Amino acid sequence: MSHSSEPVSVIILDKKYQFACDADQRNDLVEAARQLDERMNEIKDTGRLMSLERIALQAALNFSAELMKLQRHEIHRQEKFDSKIKSLADQIDDALKS
Repeated sequence: MSHSSEPVSVIILDKKYQFACDADQRNDLVEAARQLDERMNEIKDTGRLMSLERIALQAALNFSAELMKLQRHEIHRQEKFDSKIKSLADQIDDALKS
């Protein structure tokens, strides 16, 4: 099933941008743009004079660092989960052997 692409307008740092995206991804794009706008405004409001490019790069680096942290946490959680499943499977095997 193909999705129709539609234009979506978002505002980031008081500037309007238009992107094409699938209709079923519209809400995610709008929310991502809202979060990016919020983060870029926070960086801009630190008072240091920065170009739009530097603000965007700082926001991208911040989001990337957060994503890496979440990925590490997910790997650790998955390893704990896998270890617990193996432990329970071993206990079941031991109980069935008795």
